[in-house]
Amino acid sequence: MKKLLCSLGKSEIRDQEIIIKNYPFEPSVVYKEKSIKATEIEAVCLDFTSPKLYLAEDVVFIAAEQKDNLKAFVDKNNITLVPYNWNWDWILEPFLDTEFSEENKKHTIELLIKNGIAENEIKSLRKEVESQMLAYNFKTMLWEWVSLNLFDVLSAMRAKYNKTGFEDFYRRAVDIEKRTAK
Repeated sequence: MKKLLCSLGKSEIRDQEIIIKNYPFEPSVVYKEKSIKATEIEAVCLDFTSPKLYLAEDVVFIAAEQKDNLKAFVDKNNITLVPYNWNWDWILEPFLDTEFSEENKKHTIELLIKNGIAENEIKSLRKEVESQMLAYNFKTMLWEWVSLNLFDVLSAMRAKYNKTGFEDFYRRAVDIEKRTAK
């Protein structure tokens, strides 16, 4: 159970760089420790829980308590702010402690399809993550009923796969996170 949960590590936001330490996801470009220059950040999402940095081939989470510092960093370095991407939240809806109507389920599938995620891909992803997400949400006593997201699925799946398997899943998960309506 302990392997299912992890922290975001620590981040230090400076004038033109962010130093990430103890980042938990080994396939990430910032795994363990790395300095990210402002010019390497394509966009930032400050909405909802933990802010996200969008890099060329990665999505990196920053602890929520850094939100104000990150906003000042974004403003100072003229970095694009993007709205929250709901792809993983929608994919993971069946694993919440919540009942959804058939109408809601169909609407969720339609939204994911608009973002470039085919219905067969949605079904395949849900099947792939099902046992881990159920353990993550219920056996850990999290009992989340509102939203599970990319961070949650990465946390849960890193306990399932070996290094190579998790690296493959991580790359696919980041790709899905970055898909948006055309």
